[in-house]
Parts: sequence; C-alpha cells; structure tokens
Amino acid sequence: MSWAYHALFNKVNMSILPLDGITVVSLEHAIAAPFCTRQLADLGARVIKVERPGAGDFARGYDQRVKGMSSHFVWVNRSKESLALDLKQPEALEILKSLLKTADVFVQNLAPGATSRMGLSVDELKKINPRLIICDISGYGNFGPYTNKKAYDLLIQSEAGFLSVTGTPEAPSKAGNSIADIAAGMYAYTNILSALLLRNRTNVGSHIDVSMLESLGEWMSYPMYYAFDGAEPPPRSGVSHATIYPYGPFGVAGGNTVMLGLQNEREWKLFCEKVLLNPELAGDEKFASNFKRNENRDLLKKIIDDCFTELSIDVVTERLEDAQIANAQVNTMKDLWDHPQLGSRHRWRYVDSPVGSIPAMLPPGLNDQYGYRMGPVPGVGQHSESILEGLGLSADKVASLRISKII
Repeated sequence: MSWAYHALFNKVNMSILPLDGITVVSLEHAIAAPFCTRQLADLGARVIKVERPGAGDFARGYDQRVKGMSSHFVWVNRSKESLALDLKQPEALEILKSLLKTADVFVQNLAPGATSRMGLSVDELKKINPRLIICDISGYGNFGPYTNKKAYDLLIQSEAGFLSVTGTPEAPSKAGNSIADIAAGMYAYTNILSALLLRNRTNVGSHIDVSMLESLGEWMSYPMYYAFDGAEPPPRSGVSHATIYPYGPFGVAGGNTVMLGLQNEREWKLFCEKVLLNPELAGDEKFASNFKRNENRDLLKKIIDDCFTELSIDVVTERLEDAQIANAQVNTMKDLWDHPQLGSRHRWRYVDSPVGSIPAMLPPGLNDQYGYRMGPVPGVGQHSESILEGLGLSADKVASLRISKII
C-alpha cells in the first residue's frame, strides 16, 4: 500500500480551530472516554490525558499491531498530551486539582465512585471551578440499581438487546467493533460541545452523566419500536436485513458476493426489469410489497440466485448501477485501507508516534473554514515536565516528583 501521494495534503490550514483555547483534563482508559476526548482534540482542544506512571492506560497493552503499539490506543489517543500521575499519592491529587482549577472540561470513565473517593466529587469540583464541565462516562449511569455493576462493551451489547437481533438464527453475534463504547463516546462528545455552548450564555459549567447502556439503547430504538407492545422482535438474519427484502448478500459466479438493497416498489420494478431481466416478476402477487417479499424471501432468493450465479460480479454490478439499485462490495480491512473513494477525497494523513509516523484517517465531515488537528500519539508521561512547569513547578521540583514516583 502506497501513501506517498497523500503527503501533499498533510499541510492543512489550521490557523483557527473551533475549540482553540479549550483545555480538557481526562482520567480515561479503554475506548469510550478516549474516543470522546480525541474528537475534542481533533477540533483544537488541548487534551491532557492523565495516566498511571509506567504502564499508563491499560489499552496501550491490548495488542501490538501498529509497529508494536496497540491498535485501540493509536485510534483514540492522537493529538493529546500525556501526564503521568500516581493518584494514590496526595501530592499527585493536588497537582490534578491545580489543573482542574483552570480547565474547561473534565472527563472520566473510572470505576463507579472512584473520583468521589479521591475527593473529586461533582460538588467538590464545582467549588474548585464553577465553570468546569464535568463528564462522567460509565456503563449504567450515576444512579439506579445497576450503578455499581461492572460494564464492558460486550456486556452492554448484551444488556441493550443488541445481541438478540444480531447474528444468525442459530447464534447471536457481537459487533465487530466496540459499538457500545463508540456510542457512549459520541454522546459524551456531543454533550460536551452542547455544554460549552451553554456556558457561553450562562458562564456556569455542567455535570454530564453518560451511560453506555442508554447510548446503545438509543441506537436500538428501531428494533424496540418494531417489537412495540409485545410484538415479535426482528429476527437475527446474519448479514441480510431482518425485515426488508431483497437486502443483503447474494452470491455470483466465481464464488464472489455482491451486497444490494431495495427500499421501495419503484426499485423493485427496476430490479426485475434491468437486473433479473424478468419484468413479469414485478407483477407477481407473492412479491407485490416488501412485507410479502419478506414473507416469501426463500422463494425469491432462489429466483435471484438462479440468475446471479450465472453472471460475473462485474456484470451484476453493472446491471445494478444501470437500474440505480444500491449495491456495495464486501470489503476486507485491506480494501478499506486502499478504498479509492477515501483516497480520492484525501482522507489520509500521517501522524507521529513513539514508534514513528503512521497513517490516520481524518475525522468525518469536511468544513471549508478549518482542517482537523492530526497530532502525535503520545508516550506515557511524555508531557509531564512541560505540563508541570506550566503550573509553575521548578525543574528541581519536577525532578523530585519523578524520584518519588509521583509522576
């Protein structure tokens, strides 16, 4: 894979970014909170990531797939500063409080109640800094019978009913990425942006309580409403759509697969005429509406398979495009790295890291007034000295903190 031609687009004008001047302090680990704060950093916020001295965020050790670094960590931690603090030591807590006195945002996804036990409850933080926006991210939220229950991505996928509608009829399947963490990180991010806008009008900070269960629960609203008032929920249907047909993968000649989707009766008629070359099928009463096609999907699948298995993927794709039927390739991760659409839109940049330069995808959304910040992935405690000196500590004091293993 060649990245050479993307280097031309690494120099983006970032003279003014939306969150310039905003400082975020984060006690974060794993995915949900780091994904939230990385997006704030993308928009120009200064994000100070507080990590344990030595090992740092445990997500650093998930794997070694990116030149020895963790794939998870590289994804959600660029453009941040790393401050190593042993928060079990009182002097480290005082340093953290000093940072929070002038910070704009504090994000944490530690175990339930952990920050309060440190003396960083919402009430205490408001005394330190009334303008501070405090965002707690947890599995189940700050109150309720599940508050103290441990939560990981897979467990929330299960609790939120995601597994009940995902997979095959024989077995449920989890999502291939950290969907519950991502959902929580996104809602934390948008809630913080909203709180910053509100603070501009009130000059008062906010306390935000984001739960993974509620975040993924929101994304489950379609299957919940489909099963409204005791109705049957959508069945697990593999990579096919549970309630719309034809919508999903279909085999073609040579063992290849094409993904397609029909959304309405106009498309069904065009599909019969221009793809199956069987216009009479459009008038068959068994397939006269989506719910009938869904009820008779096995019969319709045989008709489609009989046509497609005689055709190459290029021919099927050409027919689908001619009929303006939505379709897609079944891509691998390598295909995504090399995707021509991402390349043509110049979506790749290089970012620095402790192991050298690595490619990174720009955040979604093109804005004609600014480009995203794409800064380095930090090493553990890489910025401890500069952050502490910024608080007014002398070089000798910083050295003594290191000797005492406070940083």
